Amino acid sequence: MPVLSRLQDFLDRTHTSYGHTVHSPAYTARQLARAEHVPEKEIAKTIVFVGDKGYGMAVLAADCSANLRELRDFLGMSHLRLATEEELGTLFNDAELGAMPPFGNLDGIPVYVDDSLCGEEMIAFNAGTHRDAVHMHFGDFLKLVQPEIIPFSRFE
Repeated sequence: MPVLSRLQDFLDRTHTSYGHTVHSPAYTARQLARAEHVPEKEIAKTIVFVGDKGYGMAVLAADCSANLRELRDFLGMSHLRLATEEELGTLFNDAELGAMPPFGNLDGIPVYVDDSLCGEEMIAFNAGTHRDAVHMHFGDFLKLVQPEIIPFSRFE
């Protein structure tokens, strides 16, 4: 089942309010913001990493970049690197490369959210393809995913 269907099923089963939109292909978080006509600070981009404890998902605003050293240090790991395209294809074989939603809990992957998103009422993110997006309340996202909130980004 495609990740979009799994995500929608999960959101529907939990009675979560969300919107699903389809737009022209957008391959970066900033392109997604333009396609969806929302500020970059409301776009939740997903980065998958691997470290001492396995895979993890880092989620931050589109107008920020991840500081992997800070993330590694905060998580108490001796090494941390971005997942390769091959690893992403294996982990998320039901999503287009780079379009996985920030719901690592659906795949048993811990999620870490940068505090840059915490001030936003609404967020939007890729929903498994470079054309599908989901919009939802950030508070609902926190309730459903239960990520650890840590500072690991810098504004671009």
